[in-house]
Amino acid sequence: MRSGAALLPLTLLPLSLLAACGAVPEARQKAAPRRTPLVYAAHPEARACLANLGRSSANFTPLPDQYYGAGCSALNAVRLSALAGDSAPLSVSNLGPVACPLASSFAAWARYGVDRAARQILGSPLVRIETMGSYNCRTVAGTDRMSAHARAEAIDVAAFVLADGRRISVLRDWTGGDNQARAFLQTVHASACKRFGTVLGPAYNAAHRDHLHLELSGKAFCR
Repeated sequence: MRSGAALLPLTLLPLSLLAACGAVPEARQKAAPRRTPLVYAAHPEARACLANLGRSSANFTPLPDQYYGAGCSALNAVRLSALAGDSAPLSVSNLGPVACPLASSFAAWARYGVDRAARQILGSPLVRIETMGSYNCRTVAGTDRMSAHARAEAIDVAAFVLADGRRISVLRDWTGGDNQARAFLQTVHASACKRFGTVLGPAYNAAHRDHLHLELSGKAFCR
């Protein structure tokens, strides 16, 4: 669903519209029990976030609020299918639900922090960001504290693919890449620290040796 077209019907959207686009036979329509509509973007803050994300030219689908139990949920979330670079769309891989405020920051970082760094440092535009996912009902490793992933408020980024075919991997290139690849990763890490509350990478601990952890919560915790 393209963001610009999605904003008008966001307040109430029947589940049946998401399930299928084909016509339902009239007799079946009369016999089927009436479903309670799912609420999308019920709060003004949520609607404002979706509007802001739409202005970024991202392609996304708003998702109904979900409570999974055990302290896990995905509220005011979207599913991102593409972001906008300076001159072409950017694809993203392996993303599940992402809380809208995080999606907005991620879209801005992808364009202004990553795509432009790729052009300036590596001489080729970005075409894809490879992630290790977003929502995951789990605790922070080694603790009993729920992870931001359990609220769809964190994204783990593993690699960046350029238009010229190069793939810059956090695992391989953070320390083992050439000078340009290392400079690029250090630059996008630094730019992430300006947009997200918590940014963790290979310099933080071994658990983050292969990705950049991006989340909105926290106060400028950048490692």
